[in-house]
Amino acid sequence: MNDSQATWQLLEDFAQAFNRHDLDAVMSRMTDACVFLAAAGPNPDGQRFEGQAAVRKAFADFIAARPDVQWNAPKHSIAGDRAITEWRFTCTMPDGSQVDTEGLDVFHLKDGKIWIKSTFRKQRA
Repeated sequence: MNDSQATWQLLEDFAQAFNRHDLDAVMSRMTDACVFLAAAGPNPDGQRFEGQAAVRKAFADFIAARPDVQWNAPKHSIAGDRAITEWRFTCTMPDGSQVDTEGLDVFHLKDGKIWIKSTFRKQRA
């Protein structure tokens, strides 16, 4: 398996782990010093979470509030130590409203794992 194939498999396994809500599998694919940049937050880059414990808690809290959340039909693109996964995001929000929108994650890769995950999602009017 070449580097591109290994990266594609990493991204696919990561996406499927998210859709199973398997945080052990998700976090095993991220570096110890991982960073998650959420789609929304107080800063230009969203809200920043650093390190395994903080990133895991952010993911767990997000999933707990939206137990049916899915990132559907992931499509991966890879360029060296960067990658993108496009997806269609669906969930029921805590207020009962439905979300169905497109988005993507931009990844920075390091030592065969995900170092930075920066999420972008369309905001429907």
